[in-house]
Amino acid sequence: MIEKTIYLEGIDPVDFFGARNVRFDRLRRHFPKLNLVSRGDEIKVKGDEQEILKFQEKLDLLFSYYNRFNDLPDDDMDEILSEGYHAVGMVKPDEKDIILYGENGKPIKAQTINQKKLVEECNINDLVLAIGPAGTGKTYTAIALAVRALKMREIRRIILTRPAVEAGERLGFLPGDFKEKLDPYLQPLYDALDDMIPSKRLKLFMEEGTIQIAPLAYMRGRTLDNAFVILDEAQNATGNQLKMFLTRMGRNAKFIVTGDVTQIDLPKKTESGLIIAEKVLADIRGISVIHFDERDIIRHRLVKHIVKAYQDHEENNNQ
Repeated sequence: MIEKTIYLEGIDPVDFFGARNVRFDRLRRHFPKLNLVSRGDEIKVKGDEQEILKFQEKLDLLFSYYNRFNDLPDDDMDEILSEGYHAVGMVKPDEKDIILYGENGKPIKAQTINQKKLVEECNINDLVLAIGPAGTGKTYTAIALAVRALKMREIRRIILTRPAVEAGERLGFLPGDFKEKLDPYLQPLYDALDDMIPSKRLKLFMEEGTIQIAPLAYMRGRTLDNAFVILDEAQNATGNQLKMFLTRMGRNAKFIVTGDVTQIDLPKKTESGLIIAEKVLADIRGISVIHFDERDIIRHRLVKHIVKAYQDHEENNNQ
C-alpha cells in the first residue's frame, strides 16, 4: 500500500469538484478500494499502486475534459470513469468550426469565411496578419486560438499586446498610474478572455504570468519562446515598433497581428507599420496575410452599412 499526493494545477477545486464536493464523492464511489482525501488544490490517495495508476489516468481524462469544455456534466463524468471509455469519447457531435468551449461550456466558433481561414492559416503558419474593419472578429478569433493552444499545452503562455496610441484622447488626463491609464485600451482583450476562461482560473493565470496583457513598448528586449502572442490594433504601431515586435519571436511561438488600416491614429505623415509589414512580408513562406471585409462583420446589422458608407466616402474623396 502506498500514498500519493496529486495537485490540481491551474484548476479551481471548488469549480472542478462542484458544490459540496459532489464530483469528489462521485470519484470516491468509482474507486472504493482507495482512500481519497481532498484538501484545497491537492488530493491525497492511499491504496494499491495499480489502483492508484488507474485513478490517475481517469483523473487526467477528467482534467482534459474540464479544461476543454469548462464544464463536467454528471453523465459525461460517469462515462469517462467507466471501464470502456477512451479519450476519443471526448469528441462532441457537431464540432465543426468550434475552436474551443468557453465559459459554462459555451461553444466558440469560427463563424465567417475569413474567421475560418484565420483558424486554418494559424494551424500551418507561425505568423498571420489579419487585416480588416472593426467587428469582423479578428481579435476574438485570435484570442480563442491562443486559449485553445494553452489548453492543449501546445504553448506555455499567452501574451496579448497593443500600441498605447491615443484615439483622439489624452492619456495624461486619465486618472491613475500608467497601468490604470492603459487598462481602458486593453479592455477588449480582457472581455474576450472573460468569455473563454472561468474567472477564477483567469485570475490565477494572470497572477502566475501564464496570460500577460501589456502595451507594445513592454515587448522591447524580450524573447518570446513557447508563447502564443497577439498584437492587436497593429495599424497604430510604427514601422520600427512592428519590426521590433516581430523580431521578438522565439522558439515554438505563434504570432497573430490584427489591425484595421482604415482607423489609423498615428500622427500625420507617420506610415502605419501594419501597411509596411503587409508589403514587406507578403511573400515569405510561413507567413500568411488574411483580409477581412464587411461580409465578416458580426456586430449589429447597421455596422456593415456604416463601414461600407465610410469606404465609399473615402474612395470618392480619393478620386
